[in-house]
Amino acid sequence: MDTNYNVLLIGSGGREHAIAWKLSKSPNLGTLYIAPGNPGTAELGLNIKLMTDHFATVADFCKDHSIDLVVVGPEAPLVNGIVDYLEKQGFAVFGPKKSAAMLEGSKQFAKEFMVKYKVPTADYAVFSSDEFDDALKFVQSKDSYPIVLKADGLAAGKGVFICDSEEEVEKRLDTLKNDEKLQEAANKLVVEEFMEGEEASVFVIADGHTSHILHNAQDHKRIGEGDTGLNTGGMGAYSPAPVLTDEMLDLVKHEIIERTITGMQLEEAAYHGILYVGLMITKDGPKVVEYNCRFGDPECQAILPSLENDLLTLMIATTEQRLDEISIQLDKDYRCCIVLASDGYPGSYPKGKVITGINSLDDDSIVFQAGTKNDGDDLVTSGGRVLSVVGKGNTLKKAIDHAYKNVRNIDFEGCYYRNDIGHKGLKRTS
Repeated sequence: MDTNYNVLLIGSGGREHAIAWKLSKSPNLGTLYIAPGNPGTAELGLNIKLMTDHFATVADFCKDHSIDLVVVGPEAPLVNGIVDYLEKQGFAVFGPKKSAAMLEGSKQFAKEFMVKYKVPTADYAVFSSDEFDDALKFVQSKDSYPIVLKADGLAAGKGVFICDSEEEVEKRLDTLKNDEKLQEAANKLVVEEFMEGEEASVFVIADGHTSHILHNAQDHKRIGEGDTGLNTGGMGAYSPAPVLTDEMLDLVKHEIIERTITGMQLEEAAYHGILYVGLMITKDGPKVVEYNCRFGDPECQAILPSLENDLLTLMIATTEQRLDEISIQLDKDYRCCIVLASDGYPGSYPKGKVITGINSLDDDSIVFQAGTKNDGDDLVTSGGRVLSVVGKGNTLKKAIDHAYKNVRNIDFEGCYYRNDIGHKGLKRTS
């Protein structure tokens, strides 16, 4: 590559800040536009206001600004078909088409796909929104807890409930039925057996034919320490995850990733972009908890700093189906990412709290912004997950210690973070 590529990156969270940070290091980057971005991405490119859910408007911007590559960060535009639309307009897009993004867009589709192509996963049953009484009877007939309830559609990480009793099942069914934010996603409900084990995530980059494991990580989804409380978008992550030994990764590659990529080809929905494979490492081997059609957040912030490849080169090669020419190169360090959240998240939370200390971190750490905005000369909170702080080390413990050392330099009223990110991994490395 000897061309300067103008890139449009869609999104505004910590994930998109991390992608922008990595793209900005490419010698082949021309102008980087981020829509809408955040104060962190504004230091790496040009933040723009753009109705990204109106695909014709996005296409017009791409024409007017000679965009060579569109990178889609969040899942909703992918599930809604932005790649299909822009590619028809002649633009290169990094991400899966609508038919492939259904792996995340519909949990029912994903479960049926896994059964068809013998991808190991949990047993399940599907109910429509007017069959919630039948869903309760099904759970009662199983009389086995915990049991998992999943809204079929996109719910921003808040449509999954692990229930320990019949009473909790009734409560969560009522939430899925009556919460306006979840009703559409819960038009169908997947009831799934609870898998015992340890969770981990593998990130795959694929061009429809060739696929490579990019890296792996372990997320911490619950709000409370010890993995307690409500699910969130993610409170921290570390990479790599010691539970994914070389032997385990080999199983994941052959029994899950290859079957998934081949299966999508056979479904005439070849997969392009990042495939997030959420796993449970059980006594019977790795099983798929979920697929996502994009980088995870905060896993993205933990894995991209370890990637030695030029991310822009990888993305261009993906759109041109040339991944077979490239091998993935990673450094040898561990990374630990800690999410700083607003008090009350994942429920309601205050905004506008002044953030201090963000410029006092050491040179080896990285801070990625998410729920932030500028208010005059101040940087203030504007979301539930506010910042991600990433530390590194040649051992997992050093990476964790480095991250927390820098986290403690940052403050805002009501700042909350978990103090146990990475502890499961430490148990496996000590």
